Amino acid sequence: MANSAPRSSGDYSNFFTRRSASRQPSAIRALQPMLAIPGMISLGGGNPNTETFPFQDLTFTLKEAAGGGSITIPTAKLQAALQYSPTNGIPEFVAWLKDLQSTMHSPPYESYEICVGNGSQDVLTKTFEMLLEEGDTLLIEAPAYVGSLAFLKPLGAKFAELPVDAQGLDPDVLERTLRDWPSGSPRPKVLYTVPVGGNPTGTSTPASRKQKVYDVCTKYDVLILEDDPYYYLQFDTTHRPKTYFSIDKDQRVLRFDSLSKIFSAGMRLGWVTGPKELVSRIALHAQTTLLHPSGLSQCVALALLEQWGKDGFLAHTDRVAAFYRAKRDAFIEAAEKRLAGVAEWVVPDAGMFVWLKLLGIKDSSNLIKTKAVEKKVLLVPGFEFFPNERTTPYVRASYSLATAEQMDEALKRLGELVREARDEEKAAGKP
Repeated sequence: MANSAPRSSGDYSNFFTRRSASRQPSAIRALQPMLAIPGMISLGGGNPNTETFPFQDLTFTLKEAAGGGSITIPTAKLQAALQYSPTNGIPEFVAWLKDLQSTMHSPPYESYEICVGNGSQDVLTKTFEMLLEEGDTLLIEAPAYVGSLAFLKPLGAKFAELPVDAQGLDPDVLERTLRDWPSGSPRPKVLYTVPVGGNPTGTSTPASRKQKVYDVCTKYDVLILEDDPYYYLQFDTTHRPKTYFSIDKDQRVLRFDSLSKIFSAGMRLGWVTGPKELVSRIALHAQTTLLHPSGLSQCVALALLEQWGKDGFLAHTDRVAAFYRAKRDAFIEAAEKRLAGVAEWVVPDAGMFVWLKLLGIKDSSNLIKTKAVEKKVLLVPGFEFFPNERTTPYVRASYSLATAEQMDEALKRLGELVREARDEEKAAGKP
């Protein structure tokens, strides 16, 4: 049975936690947008005077593959970037991102808002805090991104696991989970998904499944958290499937994007896009914690984006995707050579990861955490990625940094370890 009282358009009050609902604008932060009004004289905020800042201007040089040459940020723009700025982000940067979102996703409504964060993890965790009380149940893929789990578990969230397959999230599993939810327990109101290049699986949810997932969430009035840091790392750059944000006709999607994988991880720039009522409440949280994302990082990114334009930006992301596609191909070639009969995997279509099932191994944790380290191979045991505790034969491998030669050697060592472990179990008489 679907929710008996559907949400009124624009009313998200039944989704907010008590803490989030109680947040009020910061009196000082509320003044910030007014500073841009012509003729405004500020005696209100405690902004430091930029005349005391030691930096005059900033020039940086691009790699040849990125177009070469140098970009200079003039004094006025640099001083503005070094000053306190709006919580949602520097307005020119936010406007550039909004134009990008409209171009790439063509959402069915125009009133969406953006809030830039200190990486997408920043705005994502603020969203979890906005929507989940201690003891609330979250609909979540299994396996799932371990970074999110590390925040959600201390938050006190419970997990309704949705097993993924080679095509990501299965809408039929989601439908059954919600349809058969025990009548005496509150039905989950939030779905968290990494739909492209899933971390750790490397698999993606096709557009046909996304539409069905969206329809199920509409039926049961579930919000969708679309965590999509690998969107621009899809290996088929000629066709990027529709996103949840692009089909969000009734405004139930919060989309999370990141520049970490395509510009710089250390710049810490990510953003959330979605309905104004939801994004503004995330910004209220940021007003009292982050204040605003790094102005310098935004300024540098914006200068490059303005020089490139959208076409130049997309050409760059295509180059990045091609780089990781070659890495993926080298990994799969090594796996086919070194892990035949030892492991199974689905070839990833985006991102940086391969999800390996070790054959004949019931629990990969000790093998990976101890024996693999002794053989000087670093991988992540699969149990870390499951919301609810279990043993598993899976292991996550990343191909982002290693050379083809290093991948080959690492998988050779892993294959040897698995064979040794299976031989030891046979010798001990274990089934």
